[in-house]
Amino acid sequence: MMTHRASAIVTGAGSGIGRAIALRLAADGYAVLVNDLSGDRAQVVASEIISAGGMATAIAGDVARPEDVAAIHAAAEASHGDVDLLVNNAGIAHQAAFEDLELEDFDRMFAVHVRGTFLMTKAVMPAMLRRGEGVIVNVASQLGQIGGIELVHYSGAKAAIIGMTKALAREVSSCGVRVNAVAPGPINTPLVLGLSEEWRERKKRELPLGRFGEPEEVAATVAFLASPAASLFVGQTLGPNSGDVML
Repeated sequence: MMTHRASAIVTGAGSGIGRAIALRLAADGYAVLVNDLSGDRAQVVASEIISAGGMATAIAGDVARPEDVAAIHAAAEASHGDVDLLVNNAGIAHQAAFEDLELEDFDRMFAVHVRGTFLMTKAVMPAMLRRGEGVIVNVASQLGQIGGIELVHYSGAKAAIIGMTKALAREVSSCGVRVNAVAPGPINTPLVLGLSEEWRERKKRELPLGRFGEPEEVAATVAFLASPAASLFVGQTLGPNSGDVML
């Protein structure tokens, strides 16, 4: 457990991996700003944390919109003080063969994943640099490393997050801000369950572990990267991925 109440923002925390991350960080002693596109979902998770004795605030917002990002950041600072940890988790999934992809599908995918990660990081970075400390964990995907059938736009967006993580880590790690990424494999979440059964069965057969992961297993990886135990991890991409990618 932490010796002081640090502050964390978790985007896309209303369900799935984000919810598990928010709950785990709260259990580890963080005051958590729970963000989701749905304010109702965010409030449910914040209420879970509070009921368990933790501290949490909920706010709706689209991380692709600068005005929403400003409101998310302001709410975190007003409720819990300086932001010590940012987890860029907000994401969407959409399955389509490349020839069926529309420009709108591509643009929205990159807006949420890439633009959202950029905007949220821009919001918290100045204060982290002034203090000379802070942690950012970006949630990517193993598909950003190996690609995925009928997921060109998703794989491309996640690959961009991995590249941004490495570049930013080189830029700010000497200033005390650690930046890393997590690249989960297929996890039992509403997003993955929304993909076709054929896709999910094919993917499961490819995994050396033979199963999809659980959100809590990804949350444990994020909690590690957020902790002092990960002090030597800079610009890394950790893979709780059932063996789909081995580096």
